[in-house]
Amino acid sequence: MRKLGLIGGMSWISTRAYYERINQFVQKRAAPMASAPLLIESLDYSQIYQAKQADEWDRVGTILVDSARRLESAGAEGLIIAANAMHMVYDRLTEAVSIPVLHIADSVGQAMQEAKCESAALLGTRLVMTEGFYRNRLVAHGVDLLPPNPETVEMVDGIIYKELMLGRVTRDAERALKTIITQKEKDGAAAIVLACTELEMVVDTRANVLPVFDSTSIHCRAAADWILG
Repeated sequence: MRKLGLIGGMSWISTRAYYERINQFVQKRAAPMASAPLLIESLDYSQIYQAKQADEWDRVGTILVDSARRLESAGAEGLIIAANAMHMVYDRLTEAVSIPVLHIADSVGQAMQEAKCESAALLGTRLVMTEGFYRNRLVAHGVDLLPPNPETVEMVDGIIYKELMLGRVTRDAERALKTIITQKEKDGAAAIVLACTELEMVVDTRANVLPVFDSTSIHCRAAADWILG
C-alpha cells in the first residue's frame, strides 16, 4: 500500500471522520487486519480561520503548503486535504510538492458522472457554495448546479461555523437542512452535494427526498483507492 499524507485539523471532527473512513474502506478491500498507512498533520484551525476571515488567502496557502512539504519530507507519496473549503489553495499545494494531491471536487464530480447525475444543489460553507474554485470542478464533470440562494448560503454557513465545527448537533439544524433539501428538489435539483465534511452530522445521507453525494465519504473512498493502487 502507498503512504498517504493527510492535512487535517479543519476541523478535528472532519479529521476523525477521514481517519475512520479511509481505514474502513481499506480494510474492506485488503487483509482483515489491514490499516491504512497514513501520515497525519492536524493543524491549528484557529490560525487558518483568522486568516480566512481577514481574506488573507496567501497566509492560508502558506500554512497548508508548509504542512504539505513536511508530510512529503516525512515520506508521504500522495496528499489529501481533509476539508472542502481549503481546496481554495489547491493549486498552490500542487505547485509546492512533487507528489499528487487528490482533489475533493474532482472525486465528487467523477462519482456523479458515474451515477449519471447531471443536476444538483451544492451545500457547504459560503466559500464553497459561491466561489468558482469548487463549483467549476463539478461543472467540468458535466454537473449543472443550481445557483446559490443567499438566504440558504447564510443559514448553512452559520450552522457549520457556529455549531457543527464546535461539535454541536441540534434538532433545529437537522430540521433546517431537511427543509432546505426539500426546497432544492422543488427548485429542480436531482441531487444534493454535501460539500462540507461536518454537514453529515445533521443530514441523513440515506433517507432524503434526493440522492445525497457526501463529499467526505467519496473523498475517503478515492483516498483508499489511491492507497491500494
